[in-house]
Amino acid sequence: MRIDIISAVPDLMESPLNHSIIKRAKEKGLVEIHIINLHDYGHGNYKQIDDYQFGGDAGMVIRPEPLFRAITDLTSRREYDHVIYTSPDGEMFDQNMANSLSCCDNLIILCGHYKGIDHRIREHLITKEISIGNYVLSGGETAAIVICDAIVRLIPGALGDGSSALSDSFQDGLLSPPVYTRPAEFNGWKVPEVLLSGNPRLIQEWKHGMSIERTRLLRPELLDEGWEG
Repeated sequence: MRIDIISAVPDLMESPLNHSIIKRAKEKGLVEIHIINLHDYGHGNYKQIDDYQFGGDAGMVIRPEPLFRAITDLTSRREYDHVIYTSPDGEMFDQNMANSLSCCDNLIILCGHYKGIDHRIREHLITKEISIGNYVLSGGETAAIVICDAIVRLIPGALGDGSSALSDSFQDGLLSPPVYTRPAEFNGWKVPEVLLSGNPRLIQEWKHGMSIERTRLLRPELLDEGWEG
């Protein structure tokens, strides 16, 4: 998989995209992540990418020319499954979307910034808009990092144990059950006996029951959507 991220402030993403699971996936050749500096496609000697918005409201808007040049430059070299724009009014990002995007070959993620981008680019070049929540960030770079992290960990081989991602929260529409490790008793607090029983059937039944219980308690709206199964 290849992910090209277009950003007005690319330095914000250097560290998060070069550590942990993403770093290991890159070293294994499972994913390429390239950060493109939008200012390289800017206007004039100062590589300007923003301007005042029509209508007189406060806040700057990213101009269409650098966006057009950056996207068309990338798409002239390879075919992309999606040109994604991170936006508060995009489709809400969830595990199902992460699963779907992890099967793609090539993605462009355009990070929103300032008051947004010229709407003509959204109308004509963007194929998918994504929001990571009902709040406003200083820029779409943080959202791009979240999307990349959620996608890359699902690529076969990215995790040390390939089955680990299958038991993550939301993969079956439920929250994960509680997890425990050694010692079996700490400070008088004991691990549930069923987890020490060695009986796979009882353990799985307990885990599923706890997932439903925790989801009902903490995120009941997931059950309202018919996930209990």
